[in-house]
Amino acid sequence: MATRLRNTLKLKTPGSYELRQRFRCAVFWTCLLVSPLFLGLIAGWVLGLRVNITPSLPPGVYVISHSPNSHLVEFCPQGTAASISLSRQYRTAGACPDGGAPLLKLAVAFPGDQVLVSADGIRVNGELLPNSAGRFRDHLQRPLDPWPYGSYRVEPGTVWVVSTFNSYSFDSRYYGAIPESSIRHRLRPLWTFATEIPHQ
Repeated sequence: MATRLRNTLKLKTPGSYELRQRFRCAVFWTCLLVSPLFLGLIAGWVLGLRVNITPSLPPGVYVISHSPNSHLVEFCPQGTAASISLSRQYRTAGACPDGGAPLLKLAVAFPGDQVLVSADGIRVNGELLPNSAGRFRDHLQRPLDPWPYGSYRVEPGTVWVVSTFNSYSFDSRYYGAIPESSIRHRLRPLWTFATEIPHQ
């Protein structure tokens, strides 16, 4: 009886060869399911595609542009702007020197332009930009320090970046001009879908 039971258990228990086969099969199917994602990400970066799911711009796909007229920029914030945006998770992990993802913003003022920062928002050469007023708290009620009110001449080698799409955007309304050297790429929309502009 005991011998028969041992033989039965031996038949039902998979041997090392069967376990190896099952493991190989599991690895194969995992790779098959995951590889399109990785290939898509690699192809996207090689082809210069950027998928935006942040609220600073309309969601969609953007592509690297070599036109000097493309004012949408991808840049790595520096100093306090970098540490705040990373610690508060305004940015995810990415390719910037601090380990965070680049920001995508609209460059709105260039060397020689006049920028006026006030409670109403940011004016460039007298024109008020929509949704550009600085806030004293972010969407989670954490304190923010808007850039000091006043008039600024854009210095050579710098630009101001502001999202006119989202009034909660973390941009030059909090850290002023950025160095042009921090800009990694210029972008243009490839495919986006309309969403409601966040209210003031």
